[in-house]
Amino acid sequence: MLHLSASLELVLDCKNVLAESILWDDRTGQLWWTNIHAYEVWRWDPNRSVLPTIFPLQERAGAIALSEGADIILALEKGFGRLNTFTGAIEHCAEVEGELPETRMNDGRIDPAGRFVCGGMHEGTPQLPLSSLWCWEGGTKVQRMLPEVACANSLCWSPDGTLLYFTDMPQGTIKAYPYNPLTAEIGEPHIFANLAEQPGLADGSVVDEEGYLWNAQWGGARVVRYAPDGSIDRIIPLPVDNPTCLTFGGEDRDVLFITTAWWGLTEAQRQQQPLAGSLFALKPGVRGQREYRFRG
Repeated sequence: MLHLSASLELVLDCKNVLAESILWDDRTGQLWWTNIHAYEVWRWDPNRSVLPTIFPLQERAGAIALSEGADIILALEKGFGRLNTFTGAIEHCAEVEGELPETRMNDGRIDPAGRFVCGGMHEGTPQLPLSSLWCWEGGTKVQRMLPEVACANSLCWSPDGTLLYFTDMPQGTIKAYPYNPLTAEIGEPHIFANLAEQPGLADGSVVDEEGYLWNAQWGGARVVRYAPDGSIDRIIPLPVDNPTCLTFGGEDRDVLFITTAWWGLTEAQRQQQPLAGSLFALKPGVRGQREYRFRG
């Protein structure tokens, strides 16, 4: 384990292309995440001196989620599925955006009622608002929650489940939506955080037990903790430009794990940032919430 500052540590030099959607399984004491452009899902126990287990995929998984059993729930390029963690087999369950060849699912999380809420992204240049935010409860049907999405990110909930945080990445803001956990209905949002004057764009987020939101800022080489009123509480600089996602783990959920990417860097930048794509961690002095599990 390499100590990079008073608190930040390099815990796994995994050189992921684009690591995202990191989760802590509190039942097994393991971390899960997806390495999107390598077509992989990773599992790793940070408390044991063992190599990560890598599950190869036939298509990219933009986001993953825990289930009530051993399966890992997948947001695949064009829908939702399950990964059998014993055999590696993939079950395709529901399809979305099959008519849109330039979109794929990108970021998602389980809501307080056990639904998988996931948004897509447009992979063209410039990014166009052609995708949507979707809700999957199981079976073959999905519900569109929000249309005209260019690049979904930052999905997470307040501790009481009544606020959904979400960013359409090119807009440069994180929005807070009133959320009904019983119905998955969302209300009119307000701007929670405006990144227009800040370095980087809002990527993955997680909310701690105190209701503060932690955001990985792509291109900004930092993680930012926002107070419930949207003000900046803390900034954690990183040795790589592109942090991607965060989760709280460890026995007491008091360790913040941070995934990163080398995707999007030039060759010169990669040489200057040899730890790009690695997994970092720190103890920020607060605990995270337990991840919800899919009930479909």
